[in-house]
Amino acid sequence: MDLAKLRSPHVKTGGIVHFARMLDKIRLHSERQLHEDYVANLGEGFDLRCINFLQVSYEALVALTHAGASDEEALGWCFAHGHRPSEEEIEVWNEFMRKRGWNDAGSERLTLRLAEAGHQNRTDIHTFFDFIDLDEGRI
Repeated sequence: MDLAKLRSPHVKTGGIVHFARMLDKIRLHSERQLHEDYVANLGEGFDLRCINFLQVSYEALVALTHAGASDEEALGWCFAHGHRPSEEEIEVWNEFMRKRGWNDAGSERLTLRLAEAGHQNRTDIHTFFDFIDLDEGRI
């Protein structure tokens, strides 16, 4: 898998974090370039949270992405067929996602994931977004 093709969860599309990364995973999977470790969680985890936030079907978004929609076109489709969040809803979403794992219900899982990856001594990794960037070599 070419990690350069998989964007950080911090990257925003239309102001929304993680959306671009979710589309990257969909595209890479269709090209058989997505690492096996990622395949089992397609449409789950943060992807599912994003889909629920936008109130659309993951399968429909996959089909639209496979049809060649750009990130912006896909997000526009989500707004038209699901939920168009307000600026305040986007802010709350982004901050929740950006801080997930930091002093919340995900903290224990983050600690476990860091240990599994051999990074239990990293004191600079506080969130799942940080862990993803570390795990994929961006930090």
